[in-house]
Formats: sequence, structure tokens, C-alpha cells
Amino acid sequence: MTQPLTVGVEEEFFLVDPDSGSAVSASEEVIAAAASVGPAERLHPETSTAVVETVTEPHRELSLLADDVRALRAAAAAAAQTAGCAVLPCGTELVAGPYMPPTSGSRYRAVHKKYGAYVFGHMPCGLHVHVGMPDREHAVRVGNHLRPWLPTLQALAANSPFSLGEDTGYASFRSMWWSYLPVAGPAPLFTDAAQYNALLDRLVASGVILDRKMAYWFARPSEFVPTIEVRVMDVCPTSDTVTLLTGLTRALVTTCLRAVERDAQPAPVSDQLLAAAHWQAARYGLEGDALDLDSGLPLPVWTLVDRLLRHVAPALSEAGDLALVNDMLAETRRSGSWADRQRSIIREGGTLSDVSAHLRSLLLK
Repeated sequence: MTQPLTVGVEEEFFLVDPDSGSAVSASEEVIAAAASVGPAERLHPETSTAVVETVTEPHRELSLLADDVRALRAAAAAAAQTAGCAVLPCGTELVAGPYMPPTSGSRYRAVHKKYGAYVFGHMPCGLHVHVGMPDREHAVRVGNHLRPWLPTLQALAANSPFSLGEDTGYASFRSMWWSYLPVAGPAPLFTDAAQYNALLDRLVASGVILDRKMAYWFARPSEFVPTIEVRVMDVCPTSDTVTLLTGLTRALVTTCLRAVERDAQPAPVSDQLLAAAHWQAARYGLEGDALDLDSGLPLPVWTLVDRLLRHVAPALSEAGDLALVNDMLAETRRSGSWADRQRSIIREGGTLSDVSAHLRSLLLK
């Protein structure tokens, strides 16, 4: 049996005031404090000074990846406490507050200036899953096969119904926030890596994006390591949810890689229907219908989750992850999406500060 593909994750987290739950400009202080409490080299700044990012090592065993996620979350939480703030695992800022300034450094300032304070002054936070690839050519072609499955992962990860003090009406408003940017959303189909690279070069030359890292498609080849990066998911409250989503993502990428290796063609999907499916996933998460890209008709989202699970079950089984993922999916089916669980606190008379406190309490679960 071949070894499972390597997998690693990046998680973006808000830094907030422990009392009010509002974002605070403290990333540099938190990263400095991390030197004495954990792996500082894997706690990184982001464009906004109210956000830090953790980056795991690549792993082949899902259990080791989960241990790494928990260790990094613990290190970030301890460093934040030292700096007088707390770590919030949510896709959007819950409590209204002022624009956060850009992190020091010429690239961060340039990004902030180019795209405006509204976009990156209230930066959304995501979960990015990197899966190892043989090379860039395979990564581009795998991305073609991933496209119709990503709305289902997006729905499973929905964790951003509130933004800046308001219920947005979406389960994943973070997904909609990225539409403010010119190169975001579902990636186009590409014939090969040369076409992918040529388009990126033209976008950079046009000035619309500042560099190749700013192609914020939902799946893309990494510019620095031999992986495909799946970026469609909100950051999630618990490490268990990260483990579930990472296991499904790796199994899906593995299944798509095998399709590429037998020279199968990607499913023909209308770009407009695909965009509609992502909108539907962002709007309703797990609590409504999804758009079936085969028929173009609405279906219960769990029907598509079950379809995804059947599609990737052989890869999950070979990696030894099938039972774990099945158990975690069953728990998610019982409990609902994190978006709905956030709203349940409000329905029961709580405030957004209560939502913030609850999510923060789950960081190390």
C-alpha cells in the first residue's frame, strides 16, 4: 500500500479583548511572547495586526497532524494571554470595532493600501489545508478535479454568521468577504501548469494583484512548497473539526490525483453554476439545501456530504481514517454547523460577547 499524501494546515485566528471580544492590534506582541511558550517559528503575522497564523509541519498520519494543531493552538493561546489578549477561532470579527492597521513590513502595507482598509482592516480568518503533490503540473490538474466538490467542504466548515455586530444572514460570511477582491473564488479550469503560470504572470503584470500569492482561489498550487492548497474553509473552533476537514480534504485530493494519473477528464461544470453552488454553501451551510451540480437542482446538503464521503471512502480507508471521519461526521450531523451553534447562543438570549467567549473556550478542545 502506498503511503498517504502529506498534509499540513494553516489556521488564521483573531486576537481579541478578553472582556469585550473586539479585535485588538496585538500580533507583533503575541508573536514576540511566543518565543518563551512554544514554537515561535510557526506562529506568523498576517496582513492585519489583529490576526496571527499558525502553520503545522507536514504529516502523513492524521493523529500527528491533530497533535500539531493542538500544540500550536496552545502556544498561540499562551502567548496571547501573556500579551493581554485572547485567541478567537471564528471566520469573521464578531464585535464591531475600528479598522485594524496593517502589520509592519512593505508587503503588508502595500496590500492594505491597494485593496483598502475595509477588506484587510477587518480581515476574515480561514483554514488552509496543504496536501503534498508530485509536482506543480499534477497540482494544477488536481485542482480541475476538485472544483465541483469544494462547495460541500465549504458548507461543512461554515463558522462566520456574524460580522461586526450583525447577523449577516450567511453561514459563512467569510466566503462572501473575499468577493471584494479581484482574484478570488473558484479557480478557472487550466489545461496545464504553463497556462496557470501564464495567467498569474498576466494578472501581476496588470497590477490587479501585487504578486502571485494574491491569487486567492479556493484551491491553488502553492508558490513555495510542492502542495495543493485548499482555502475554501472558515477557521473552526475545535481541533477535532480541523481533523475532520483535513481528513476529508486529503482523501478528496488523493481521489482526484488518481483520476489525473489515469488521465480522466474533470467533470464538465458550468462556471456560473459552480459560483452559485458556492454562494448556496456560504448562505446556508449545513442547515439548508445545497446546489447539486449534476442536476442543477437543490438537494439537502447532507445528501451531498454523503456523496462526498462515498467518493473518497477508498482513500480514507487506505489512510486508516475512515472510522474517525465517519464518527466525526456523525457528531456534526447531530450538532449542526458551527454557524448554527453560534446563532443558538443568540436565540437563547446571549450576546455576541457570549458567542466570542464560547468560541474561545473551544480553542483547545
